[in-house]
Amino acid sequence: MLLVDFIKEGSVALENVYPTKEARSIVMILCEAMLGTKNYTHIIEPEYKIAKNKEQPLYEALERLKKGEPIQYVIGKAEFCGVEFKVNPSVLIPRPETELLCREAIKVASRIHRMRIPYGKNAEPVRILDLCSGTGCISWILALAVPNSKVVGVDLSDEALEVARSQDFSALLKERGAEAPVFVKADVLDWEQDFEYGTFDLILSNPPYIMESEKPTMRKNVLDYEPAMALFVPDNDSLKFYKAIAKWSTRFLSPEGFGMTEINSLLGNETEQIMIDEGFSETEIIRDFYDKKRFITYKK
Repeated sequence: MLLVDFIKEGSVALENVYPTKEARSIVMILCEAMLGTKNYTHIIEPEYKIAKNKEQPLYEALERLKKGEPIQYVIGKAEFCGVEFKVNPSVLIPRPETELLCREAIKVASRIHRMRIPYGKNAEPVRILDLCSGTGCISWILALAVPNSKVVGVDLSDEALEVARSQDFSALLKERGAEAPVFVKADVLDWEQDFEYGTFDLILSNPPYIMESEKPTMRKNVLDYEPAMALFVPDNDSLKFYKAIAKWSTRFLSPEGFGMTEINSLLGNETEQIMIDEGFSETEIIRDFYDKKRFITYKK
C-alpha cells in the first residue's frame, strides 16, 4: 500500500472525530511514530510503499483513533518542551499551556541558581517541589533545565508515579550533569502529613481544576480516555486543591521562595484570593496565549 493512499484513507476515517486539518495531522503523527516517515515523505516520495508487516499495526492503531482515543496514548508518547515523555491512560497528556508554566519557572529557578554561583561548592542547590506531578513532565523539565537542582514530585496515583519514574532521560541527565527528580507518593489534599524533604525555593503545581459542570463543553477524547482523577473537581468544592497548595506552600516554601500553579480560567480571582488569605502578599494572575487566566504566582 502506498503511504499517500493510507494518509488519504486515514484522514477521511478520522473526520468523524476531528476537524479535517487535525485529522490529517494526527494521521501524519501516527505514520511518523510507526513508520519513521516525515510529514513530507508522501510528497517527495509519492511511490513510497508501506511494508506489508506494518499495514496491520497501522490499521489497528487507526481503529483506536476512530473511537476517539488520543494519538498520544496510541503511540505511547507525547512531546513536551521539546522532549518526548512516555504516556498511558493512567496519566494526563501534557498540555502546551503547561509549557508556559515550565518556562516561567525555569526563569525564576535559573535566577536563583545564578545568585548562588559565587558560593562555589558551598552553594545550595535550587530546591523545587512539584505537587500533583502526573507524568512528571514539570519535574523532569525543571531538573534538566536548572543545574544541580533538587526536584521532588508528589502524586497520589501509583500508576502515575510509575510513569513518572520510568521516564528515560539518562542521556540528557549525563550530558547536563543533572540529577533525576525524586517521586513521592502523598495525598496533596492532606497538607498536615509528615513530609520530610525540607523547604523549597519553588513550588509548582498543575492540579485537577475542571469543574464537573464543565464536562459538556469538553471533547470526547478527553472525557472518555484521560484519567478523571487528574482532571475534575466537584462544583461545590472546586478550589480544594488550591486551598491545599496554599497550606503546603505555607509549610514548605522558603522565606524568599516563589510559587506558581496552573488554574481554571473561570476561577482566577477566587484562586488568587485563597493565596492572599493564606498570607501571600505578592500574587499575580498570568494569561496564556489564548488570553485566558491560566496561572497564578505568589510569594510571601
